[in-house]
Amino acid sequence: MTTVTIPAQLEKRESRGAVPWPRMAWVTWRQYRIAVAGLVVVLGAVSVYLLIIGDQARSFGGAAGHSLTLTAALFQVIPALIGAFVGAPVLARELETGTFRYTWTQGFGRARWTVATVAPLAVVVTVLAGIVGFLFSWAYGPLIGGKYGASVLAGNTFDLHGATFAAWTLAAFSIGVLAGLLIRRVVPAMLATMAAWGVLAVVTGVFLRPHYEAPLVSSNPDLPSSSWVMSTWWTQDGKTVSSSTINEVLQKAGAQVSGGSVSLRPGSALGNMSPTQFLVAHGFTQVSSYQPASRFWPFQWIEAGWLLALSLLIISLVIWLVHRRAT
Repeated sequence: MTTVTIPAQLEKRESRGAVPWPRMAWVTWRQYRIAVAGLVVVLGAVSVYLLIIGDQARSFGGAAGHSLTLTAALFQVIPALIGAFVGAPVLARELETGTFRYTWTQGFGRARWTVATVAPLAVVVTVLAGIVGFLFSWAYGPLIGGKYGASVLAGNTFDLHGATFAAWTLAAFSIGVLAGLLIRRVVPAMLATMAAWGVLAVVTGVFLRPHYEAPLVSSNPDLPSSSWVMSTWWTQDGKTVSSSTINEVLQKAGAQVSGGSVSLRPGSALGNMSPTQFLVAHGFTQVSSYQPASRFWPFQWIEAGWLLALSLLIISLVIWLVHRRAT
């Protein structure tokens, strides 16, 4: 066999698909069993923590809830870490070490090899993250509304609940796989994955999520504490009043306004009224733009839906690039 006929022989072997899918699944398991085991251990520890803290929140409330709120910030980086440490090395390691030259000539075909490698890992990380997401919803439940005043739509916890945590994890994994393919080096691909995920998370929280449905507008000063209040402003006789005007009114009444906070001086005209009550009594109306807590699940499925579509698009792009890209 000459060097001229080798590529043709390899393509012919690939087209026959000599290696069956079950055998390739076994190879994938052998290759990534340590990564999967590590993922199970980490997410298992998180799940145990949520079970413990959730039970404490139901029994003791405040202290446990405060602890859960603080750790929520740490949970935010879990999808990015999974994308970086599980997703990015999938193709980057093969390309960086050059083992793809052997892998892609083993009678399975590069596109089918990519599907058999990426798809099972994507399913595993999504299922495990979904379990953690619904456990977080259960643990965080006692803090919603009531005396704790937590909003189920709050930006610091919304993507940790239910379906969205699984969807964000799948998206991070998919971004990691694509970064590994394009960059072809493990460590730079990991860094790029975390950066891309961070940008996507910020854009979603600031520009997309608030507009999944049109916000409601209300002049009721006592909105449910579980609502997501997006903005507030004051009006008088139907016209918007600037914050400087509001501050001037409060200062004339004897209140001290500094940095957005209001404190009462002795002998203030506010008496026993709060600043809001005083302004309402003097003809001002506070208007709020908000998302009600009842929109939690619609927002969950909207966000999970487009993240799932994005992930499938990225994985499809990866498969196409692997199939088309020259070695």
